[in-house]
Amino acid sequence: MERRLEPEITGRGAQSAAVPTRFGLATREADGDWRDHMESLANEEGGLPVKLRTTVTEEKPKTILTFNRSPDIAFDRSINAYRGCEHGCVYCFARPSHAYHDLSPGLDFETKLFAKPDAARLLRETLAKPKYRPRPIAMGTNTDPYQPIERRYRITRQVLEVCLDARHPVTITTKSDRVLDDLDLLAELAKMRLVAVAISVTTFDPKLSGKLEPRAAAPVKRLAALGKLVEAGVPAHCSVAPVIPAITDEFMEDIVARAAALGVRSAGWIPLRLPHEVAPLFREWLSVHFPERGDKVMSIVRSIRGGKDNDPDFFTRMKPSGVWADLFRARFKLACKRAGIGKAKFELDCTRLRPPQMGGQMRLL
Repeated sequence: MERRLEPEITGRGAQSAAVPTRFGLATREADGDWRDHMESLANEEGGLPVKLRTTVTEEKPKTILTFNRSPDIAFDRSINAYRGCEHGCVYCFARPSHAYHDLSPGLDFETKLFAKPDAARLLRETLAKPKYRPRPIAMGTNTDPYQPIERRYRITRQVLEVCLDARHPVTITTKSDRVLDDLDLLAELAKMRLVAVAISVTTFDPKLSGKLEPRAAAPVKRLAALGKLVEAGVPAHCSVAPVIPAITDEFMEDIVARAAALGVRSAGWIPLRLPHEVAPLFREWLSVHFPERGDKVMSIVRSIRGGKDNDPDFFTRMKPSGVWADLFRARFKLACKRAGIGKAKFELDCTRLRPPQMGGQMRLL
C-alpha cells in the first residue's frame, strides 16, 4: 500500500472528505483551484495549516426513538441525541449515515455535527402514551452520547433525567470518561436495575489512539471511568472494540486484565467493520499512518469477512469467520479466563415504568 503524497491532517480521523458515496454527494479533488485556495488561506494564517472548525446545527425532529428489528443486536429501540461525532474515530461504522444528508462520511462527519435539543421532551411525550411498552433504550448506538458537545448541550443528561423520573431502563455505550459527569443519575438508576454502561477501549498506546480516535478520551481515562462506575455500583462492561488486525489486536489481553483488576466483570470484543464509505476512508488512513502494513491489515480483514472488505448480511455481520477470527476469539476467551472475567448479561427491570405527567401536572410522591 503506497503512502499518500498529501500532508497528514492532524487532529482528525478522516484524511479527506472526497470518498466514494452511494448517493448524490458531489466529490472534490484537492488540486487546481481548490489547492490554491487552501494554500492562500494557510498563507494568511502565517503559513500554518488551516484548522478545520466544528459546527453544530440544531435539529427539530418530530420523534426521538428509533426502532429496529435487527437479529444481530440486543436492543430494539435507541436514542441518538447527536448526528456526526467529533471523536473522529476513523473506523466508526456510523460514518455512512452522513451520506444520507449529502454530507461527507469523511471530514464532514466529524466537523459538521447536529444536535437534538428537544430529545428529552420528545421522549417524555412518547413514554406518556397509553400504548407504550417499555424495553431498554440504547444510547450510543450510532454516535457517542458523550462526545465533546454534550458538555454544552447536556442532551444526554436530560434524557437520563427523564428515564430516572419515568423508571425506564437505558443502556449507554461510549468512548468518553465524560459519562462520569452523570454518575449521580447513573447510580440512582443502577439502584433500581435500570442502567448498564459499556465503555470501549481499543489500545493503551496514546500515539496510536491519537491517530485512530483523535478527539476521544485517552484510553487510560476510559479505563479509570470503568473503575469509578464499578465503585458506584453501576453495571459496567468493557468493550474491546474494534479489534483491528495487526494494529490493535496486540492490546486485547492487557485491556481485559486491567479492566478486571478494577472490578469490571463483563467484557467483550468486536472485530473491525468497514461498511460502505468506511472502507475507502480506512484504506486512506492506513496509507498515511501504516503504509508498510496496510496490505496485511486489509488481507486479514477480508479473510474474516468472507473475502470482502465488509459483510453486511444479517446473522453473519457481527460474527467473523476463518482462521484469524478463530485465533482472536481463542485469545480473548483465554484472556477472560485468566482475568476471571466474562460477558455478563445485564437484566434490566422493565416493570417499573411511571408514565411522565404531561400538561404541567406534578407527580404525587
